[in-house]
Amino acid sequence: MHAVNDLSLEIRRGNVYGILGPNGSGKSTTLGIVLNVVNKTSGTYEWFGGTKDTHNALKKVGAIIERPNFYPYMTAYQNLELVCKIKEAPISKIDEKLELVGLLDRKDSKFRTFSLGMKQRLAIASALLNDPEILILDEPTNGLDPQGIHQIRDLVKKIAAQGTTILLASHLLDEVEKVCSHVLILRKGKMLYSGPVDGINASECYELRCANNEQLADHLGGYPGFKSVTAEGDKLLMFTSTPIDTAHLNRYLAEKSLYVSHLAVRRRTLEEQFLELTKESL
Repeated sequence: MHAVNDLSLEIRRGNVYGILGPNGSGKSTTLGIVLNVVNKTSGTYEWFGGTKDTHNALKKVGAIIERPNFYPYMTAYQNLELVCKIKEAPISKIDEKLELVGLLDRKDSKFRTFSLGMKQRLAIASALLNDPEILILDEPTNGLDPQGIHQIRDLVKKIAAQGTTILLASHLLDEVEKVCSHVLILRKGKMLYSGPVDGINASECYELRCANNEQLADHLGGYPGFKSVTAEGDKLLMFTSTPIDTAHLNRYLAEKSLYVSHLAVRRRTLEEQFLELTKESL
């Protein structure tokens, strides 16, 4: 059995790339391979277009792939001082990164007094001390309360806005949809999709309602580009292979003596698209 099988992707500078999949899908293994902490059995990968070897490339990468691990009896500042010595980063970066993650006012507090969310933000500050071009996060909101999740998501957006490329692994659809521009979907080590978050499925979705939804469903089946229709409460959801002109659809139905009381384009959630994609791949 392969942990990751025939995975191929390219991550472009400036994007927030989410690796999405259930537990055991191969997310952490993929990150471990590119960070050179998990040995691959075959295949190749390269950083920065192959201009640097892995050792030098990783100097430009910040990563958190496990629980934050600092000395509990030392302060936040003292812990980051130690990281600076290991990474050969200037001490002057500490206050700057603590301010970025919202912990500057707790710089002299001992690590053991921090909440889980604060510990995670301190770990992100630690990963940013050498001003990496790429930040890798494995399940960054795992185990956090709603406030902690919100803080980490806002922080990821803020870091990305400053130009850092981010690679984030998560099993949470909501997390990927809210913070990522691109997504890679894994299932049992295989890639199901790689590309923009809003481009997972080519289907367009439209909400319709009329006095006779059964008759409406029958006539929608003859409309150009029609893929499928499903009932949702008192509405029908029509999926098409390409975007359609709703005014044209309205005229088409009126010619069939069907007058809709509701017609709207519906933005499909990542969850709906993910479930459809994984269902087709079973």
